[in-house]
Amino acid sequence: MALEEFEREEPNERDKGYQRMRSIMDYGMGILWAAMGVFFIFIKHFNADLAAKYDDITFKIFGSICILYGLFRIYRGYRKNYFRDR
Repeated sequence: MALEEFEREEPNERDKGYQRMRSIMDYGMGILWAAMGVFFIFIKHFNADLAAKYDDITFKIFGSICILYGLFRIYRGYRKNYFRDR
């Protein structure tokens, strides 16, 4: 049996449950991170007191990073590539 045959092998029920749980968690966390990024980018519309304390460009940079990380988490949940060679 070659190594490629092991990689094509169907996951068992335990692994499928793990993949499903991780995928749902990645989708949820991705949405939360992206929402937090939108909040920081448009902070003047949500909370003017907090926006007055800090620089506007700082919020925009941090918000952009949050959105990118949120999109990465959503992509990772879509791919479901959680098992690697150990």
